[in-house]
Amino acid sequence: MAGAITAHLDHQAAQRPPHINESGPVRVILISVALLFLTLVVVLPLMTIFVEAFRKGFEVYLASITDKDALAALRLTLLTAAIAVPLNTIFGVAAAWAITKFQFRGKNLLLTLIDLPFAISPVISGLIFVLLFGAQGFWGPWLDERGIQIIFALPGIVLATVFVTFPFVAREIIPLMQAQGTQEEEAAASLGARGWQIFWRITLPNIKWGLLYGIILCNARAMGEFGAVSVVSGHIRGQTNTLPLQVEILYNEYQFAAAFAVASLLLLLAFVTLLVKSFVEGRKINS
Repeated sequence: MAGAITAHLDHQAAQRPPHINESGPVRVILISVALLFLTLVVVLPLMTIFVEAFRKGFEVYLASITDKDALAALRLTLLTAAIAVPLNTIFGVAAAWAITKFQFRGKNLLLTLIDLPFAISPVISGLIFVLLFGAQGFWGPWLDERGIQIIFALPGIVLATVFVTFPFVAREIIPLMQAQGTQEEEAAASLGARGWQIFWRITLPNIKWGLLYGIILCNARAMGEFGAVSVVSGHIRGQTNTLPLQVEILYNEYQFAAAFAVASLLLLLAFVTLLVKSFVEGRKINS
């Protein structure tokens, strides 16, 4: 096995330009450091989640993940992602199309605004919506008069999740569309194709793998979001708790086995996301 790995590394080194070839010991050290870091920071903590989840036996684990509050948190997490991800997909495609295909005032401002959630703490993002839609917020009295509840309800959770995750799709396909240019679209337009025809037959096929990759990343962040959702949810058991919030509540109540069991559900969802991501990356490379 070691000989095969060394031969593979030597083959890869022979294909690289001479100025970036590393010696055998350097490669071994770099790979060892990377593997050690990943083991300590990623693998061991993830293994700990499952070890702690099953510490009191499978019966306790099964009871924890089938508890009505845990199931309600799972449904809310999936529902939030099911609403937020399509909205961000539509926004991301529209924003990428506008930025890469047109020249207009405010393009740089739009790019900056797209990156804004990366620079703002999720907790601050949640507070923004509380200030806008809370009982004492800017729109709070108007909403209260009409019986519309945003904060401490599903709409607030969705809004917070959309805000935190909306850069992912746009930022994934903007560089791709910029690299492809506009020649194909311009040629189609000169032949009489309309906007939707150009999009469905030329633009979308060219960006489909990048778009799917952005959707996967957006979905992963939506299901795991904690800070912004924590501020706007109110932590109401069985109603406004997503899986990350349910884990926090159980842990704070010293129900450690239940907390790790629910956390394992999030981890399983993450594994599914990674499998889909790997599949998309493989198809993207082969296409």
